[in-house]
Amino acid sequence: MQVKDKTVVVTGAATGIGRALALAFARAGARGVAIADLNAAGAAEVAAETQAAAPGCQVFAQAVDVSDAAAVQALTDEATRRFGQVDVFCSNAGIIVRKGLDASAEEWQRIWDINVMAHIHAAKAVMPQMVARGDGYFVNTVSAAGLLSQIGSAPYAVTKHAAIGFAEWLSITYGDRGIKVSCICPQGVQTNMLFGEKGERKGFLQEGSVTPEHVAAATLEGIADERFLILPHPEVLEYYRRKGQDYDRWLRGMRRLQEKVMQEFGGIAV
Repeated sequence: MQVKDKTVVVTGAATGIGRALALAFARAGARGVAIADLNAAGAAEVAAETQAAAPGCQVFAQAVDVSDAAAVQALTDEATRRFGQVDVFCSNAGIIVRKGLDASAEEWQRIWDINVMAHIHAAKAVMPQMVARGDGYFVNTVSAAGLLSQIGSAPYAVTKHAAIGFAEWLSITYGDRGIKVSCICPQGVQTNMLFGEKGERKGFLQEGSVTPEHVAAATLEGIADERFLILPHPEVLEYYRRKGQDYDRWLRGMRRLQEKVMQEFGGIAV
């Protein structure tokens, strides 16, 4: 799919990858971009920035809690009202809980609602119109953690695996009906999640990290090629192959990496 003249919804768009995606779509000639985020002021700022970068693009911002199915449906309805249809839905919002077995049930539920259920809410909202047209693109921002794992965060590792599982199901179920599906699976990305809002966080993924703009550029390339896996860090594919070739060996290697992280960073992996 070429994004020129297409309409796009991006969630989690006030900062980081979401902001970069919104700008990249607009600059690539998208006809309309909806910028959604829980942070209403941040979404409005990015909308203004996006409009300035691409004056011919129709842009609007909307405050949305992606864990709320009704709110995601309302976003989709508003984008459809303004643009006529939604061609690309980028379900990008996500969070991390840096805990293992000490994570509470409430923390597990919150990350599940945002990292998994938000994708499901988005698909339920937008898929009917896409299937009716026989055309559409669903893009999930996931993580290399969904293919591999996440040292230092059981909730993140589990929910990102689940997000990929849902995207696979979507592709299997709707791929022959004109619906394209992609998963963005980067390693470290230079955002607040990786560095902290004041740059106070240290972790092994910072080395080799890429900018949100790099991720956005890789995403547009992946959409043009209609690839399921979009890998801003190409080496992730080799790691994934090694995992599949010898699971036990891969687990031993991950345990060694965990020990190194514990020694160097006190278990803070991202």
